[in-house]
Formats: sequence, structure tokens, C-alpha cells
Amino acid sequence: MKRLGRLVLTALAALIGAGLLAGAKVDKNPAAAPGAADPYLWLEDVHGAKALEWVRAQNAKSTAVLQADPDYQKDYDAILKVLDATDRIPYGELDHQYVFNFWQDAQHPKGIWRRTSIADYPNAAPAWDLLLDVDKLALDEHENWVWKGADCTPSLERCLLTLSRGGGDAAVVREFDLATRSFVKDGFALAEAKSQITWLDEDTVLFGTDFGPGSMTSSGYPRVVKLWKRGAPMASARTVYEGKESDVASAGVVFHNPTGTIAVIQRAVTFFTSEYYWLAADGTTRQLLLPPGADLKGAQGNNLLFTLRDDWSPPPEVAAGNVSLRTIGKGSLIACQMEVAHGAVRVGVRVLYTPDAHSAIDEVAAGRDAVYVSINHDVTGSIHVFRPDASRGWSETTLALPAAGATHIVSANDWGPEAQFRFESFTTPTTLYAASGEGAPVPIKSLPARFDATGLATEQFFATSKDGTRVPYFVTRSRSLTGPAPAVLYGYGGFEISLTPSYSANFGMLWLTRGGVYVVANIRGGGEYGPAWHQAALLANRQKAYDDFQAVAADLVKRGITTAKQLGIMGGSNGGLLVSANMVERPELFGAVVCQVPLIDMIRYTHIGAGASWAAEYGDPEKPADRAWIMKYSPYQNVSRTKRYPPVFFVTATSDDRVTPVHARKMAARMEEQGHSVLFYENTDGGHAAAADHRQAAEMWALSFVYLKQRLAGS
Repeated sequence: MKRLGRLVLTALAALIGAGLLAGAKVDKNPAAAPGAADPYLWLEDVHGAKALEWVRAQNAKSTAVLQADPDYQKDYDAILKVLDATDRIPYGELDHQYVFNFWQDAQHPKGIWRRTSIADYPNAAPAWDLLLDVDKLALDEHENWVWKGADCTPSLERCLLTLSRGGGDAAVVREFDLATRSFVKDGFALAEAKSQITWLDEDTVLFGTDFGPGSMTSSGYPRVVKLWKRGAPMASARTVYEGKESDVASAGVVFHNPTGTIAVIQRAVTFFTSEYYWLAADGTTRQLLLPPGADLKGAQGNNLLFTLRDDWSPPPEVAAGNVSLRTIGKGSLIACQMEVAHGAVRVGVRVLYTPDAHSAIDEVAAGRDAVYVSINHDVTGSIHVFRPDASRGWSETTLALPAAGATHIVSANDWGPEAQFRFESFTTPTTLYAASGEGAPVPIKSLPARFDATGLATEQFFATSKDGTRVPYFVTRSRSLTGPAPAVLYGYGGFEISLTPSYSANFGMLWLTRGGVYVVANIRGGGEYGPAWHQAALLANRQKAYDDFQAVAADLVKRGITTAKQLGIMGGSNGGLLVSANMVERPELFGAVVCQVPLIDMIRYTHIGAGASWAAEYGDPEKPADRAWIMKYSPYQNVSRTKRYPPVFFVTATSDDRVTPVHARKMAARMEEQGHSVLFYENTDGGHAAAADHRQAAEMWALSFVYLKQRLAGS
């Protein structure tokens, strides 16, 4: 089963990811680090008795207020019904003749892993073949297992399954036999750690894990990549690459397709820069002549696919293909044909696509016959298909899919002509499309409407930020609204992640159909307009993301869509930093805040969880110049007892070993001590998603919407 090569080491705006915090990195000597005078350092002891006693008290306080609301149970039941609904689209991964799917519902809260044939999949009730029941496994082994994914051999005989205790990034890996539906005795296995492992061939893996002191980066990820052959003890595995402790991570990345196998080592020097090394058959490596901002997206045939974060003028050693001016613009998609001869690797580059000022590449997926690219124009999508031809050129076509919404690539088959896509908008339920070869995509499954959208409409507006930049945002509301109404403004603005139109049953059922307004801001720091949009709010320019968000909030009031007292803001992870920073900077703009699994203490963030890996996004607070600009916006250092802030609800999870619950805990404690209106809720499972199963997700969202109703509906 295909595993994309890019090292994705942070959260999505949609709150992905998550394990047991035993593996979380929290500074062992906090008094020696920035923030030594912090009176709430004791809350950084994630599993400490005193800290957990505080968490239980805060949870009791919050649930007493929110779960006692007459709408809470109705909202919880409505969300859970949708999450457990059997008429959901069973998204899967195309692999050879199969569609593999992981499914959770009321009968299988932890989930089942299953597959059916590609031919049978479009049917209303496919004949699913059960591969693993995670609920049964957890019961049999007395473990709180959370499914994290599978990586299978090219023959589909065996797979490496990743299972997390509680949902964190730290996980165990075990080899699984698809024929016998059982774990392989004395097979490949890794103990709980933040590991990376993938198949080199049927009997060999490339992997990195915690081998002991010095084997992990300062970010908490593997820096050593080893080659391990079946039957040999792990201790005898051969080291093929070692990165530096200051890196984010190093990992083996392997692509299998009918053309053969491409194996590379990716050294993530920072979150946004990498070096790539060709792994030869003899286990030696040769660095590829690529720019540091090249982002590996996949492989098609013997071509590696990259997008570029910066302009690039290929050196003379690189065959430039169709690059007539020798400079390739940032945001472009390139195909690098790999030719190996006489121990040397030659890279031939061809440009597949260069976006204009209004466009950006959102997703890339490679299949056996083509490369599929989701491209956004002013934050609405289309799917472009690039096919190689005999002359080493590429043709480009655009698929006939609906417009005025989001188009996403679900899966592309490395071993066949099939690919799947989905379309959705804020008011249009998701439809899944299938394409085979050069045929047009056809709808094969659709999500039933979860709320009545007949009276709703979505509009796109542009706000003008402090420096004159036009910032797009979407507003969805009832057509019958004639004056200001309660609104929720959602944002992220980081890590080049785009917020595109999405069909949200939660916002539809619990907010829009009750007369509320839902707003999504496409602020700088995200990827809505490519790398330049992201880079505009990096490091010393972080404030521009917050200026954009504030400009959207002010524009909503100016247009009469809402009022400041009626405007709630919501964000998670980096979006949690966004909403907490805006709350502290411009409290008069907002009526309520929901802050989910956030970063907040930006002076200590590199000492907490995986924070060190994000220094390329925010800066390093231990460097005086970086610390100076971080101090200007870091919410934890700037919140004041002398100011009046909108009420805030913090949501986090004990088992989040990426951001960790530390930030939310400390901010809630500080604001409560200062006399502000604060509620706090910490789930003991769930990892960075703050929910490990549907019931926990339903609880988190029901609490959040009840809170917003209580704070905004009567304003």
C-alpha cells in the first residue's frame, strides 16, 4: 500500500493525528529554559498527579456548565448519529485490484480494517473482506489501541500496521499477514516510539526509531535510517544514513510501481527544507541536485514529483527538459526523471505546472499512468491530469467535475489505471467520483444531506489587511437573514495549509440551520495562494496572519453580517495560536473564543512536545532576534489582568504528544487567576485530534457548539 514520502510532522487545520504522552518531549529542566519565572510550569508535568487533579477539577467545572444545557445531549446525539451513520462514504485507498478502507461506527468504535475489489466498490453494499478488528484486538490484548495506518508490500502479502496507545504520535509497528489475518511471529516489529518504517522489498525495510540516546532529533523524530532484512535481529540492521540532531527528521521513502522501485532518503533539515539522497542497490547514497525547498509529492514511473517552495534555476548538471529560461517559479510542480548509469544518478527536470498569482497547487497524487493535481483558483478547485508521452513530454487535461467548491484527490492506483476524487462545498454534500484511464470521472457514491441547505448561500468576500493585501473569506448563511447574526469565524493560517470549502454536518446542523453564520478566513500563512502566501506570514512576519484575521473580523461587522459581540472565533493547533493571539491583541473584536489543542506559550514552545520542529515557521525563542518578535504576539506572555477579554473555552487532550495539553492548561490557569471568563476541557485520549473515536469527537464538538450558543445567541 502506497505511503506518501513527505514527512508531515505537524497538525492540519482539520486537527489530524495523535498517543500516549510517555514519549512526549517536555523539558526535563524547565527552570533552566526560557520562562523560569512561570508559576504554572507544574502543569507541564503532563501525567503528574497534581496536574491531573487540576484537569479533573476544570473538567468538572466545564461539564457542569455545558452538559447541563438542554441542547447538549441533543447536539451530542445528532453529531454521533452522523459520525456513526452507515451511509457515510467509505473512503479507501486503491491498491492493485482492491480498495482498502478503515471504518468506524457504533458497532466498531475503534474501527475495522477491510478491503473489497475495485469492481465491487461502487455498489451500495460492497462485499467487504474483514482484515482486522481493532476493537477485538484491543479487548484481547488489554490495550487502548488506536489505528494509525498500514503500509503493505508490493505483493500485498504482508503489511506493517501502526497502532497507538490512546491516539498519540508515538506508536508501535507490527507485521501482519494478509492471508492468515494474523500478526507474523518474529516478523518486523518496533516498540512504541515516534518511528518511520517502509518496505524496500518483500523482505527488507527501511526504518528509523528510538535506538537510544542520540538517535533522535531535538524535535523528537528519528535521525538515523537503517536497512533491516527479514530474520536478522534489529541490532544487526545496517545504518544507511544519519542526519543531524538539529534536523527535524530523516526517513526512508520508497515508491513501488510496475516500472520498478525508487528509494530515497529524505533529510528534513527544517520543516520546509530537505535534502534527498538516492539509495542505491548496494545501500550507498548519492545526494540529488535539488533545491532545499523541493517538497516530495510522489513518483510516477521513474519520475519523482516535487513542488517548489522557492524559485529555482537548475544547475548545469541537471537536464532542464522544457525549462527554456532556466528558472522555475515557486509553487511549480516538476517531474524529475531519474536515470542511473555507471554508479551515477542523473536528474532530468520537466515543469508540469506553474500557477499564476490567483492559483495554487493543493494536492498531488501519482498513479500508474498519470499524475493528478488538485489546483485552487481563488480557493475553489479543479483536478488537472498530466500524462507522460513517448517523447518524455507531458500532456495536460482538466477533469469534468463540478465547480464552485473543493476538489480533492482521494486515491490513485500505483498498479492500475484507476483514480478517485471528491467534490464538496459548504452546502453541497460530498460526492465521490471514479475515473479509469482517460475516461471521464463518474459519480459512484454520495453523502446524503445532513442538514437542509435549501435556504443557505455561500459568498466569497475580500477584506483589506493592514498592509493593503486583499484577504479572501467565505460566508455561509441563510438567504433570509436581513441583519447581523451570531457568527463563527474559523481560521488556521500556517504551515502552507489551505482551508477550502467543506461540507460540515456539525456547522450545518448545529449552527447554520439555527440562524448562525459560518465564516472561513483564508489568511496568509496558509497555502491558498501557494508558497508566497505562506511565506508572507513566516517568522518575523507572523503578525500579518493576525492582521488578516482581524481585518476579516472587522469586515464582517462593516458589511452588517454580524457584530463584535455576536462574533465567535474558533481554531485548532496553529489555529488555536491564531485565535488566542487575536483574543489577546484585539479583544474588542470578538464575543467568544473556542481554542482547540493550541500552541500558546511561544517562548517555551520549542521545549514542549514536537515544538522544536516548527522553528522554521515561528522562529527560535532562544535566539534574541527571534525572541523579540515572538514576545510581541505570544498570548501567554501578553495576556493581562488589566484588560477585558471575551470568554474563552479551551479544548485539549492529555494524550496529545505533538502540541501537548500544556499550552491550553497554562493559559487557562493564568487567565483564571487573572479573573477572566475561562472554561477548560481536557480529553484523556484522542491525541492531537482531541478525540480517539466518534463518541469523543461528538463530545468535543457538542461542548463547543453549546458554548458558542450560550455566549453568542443572546448577544
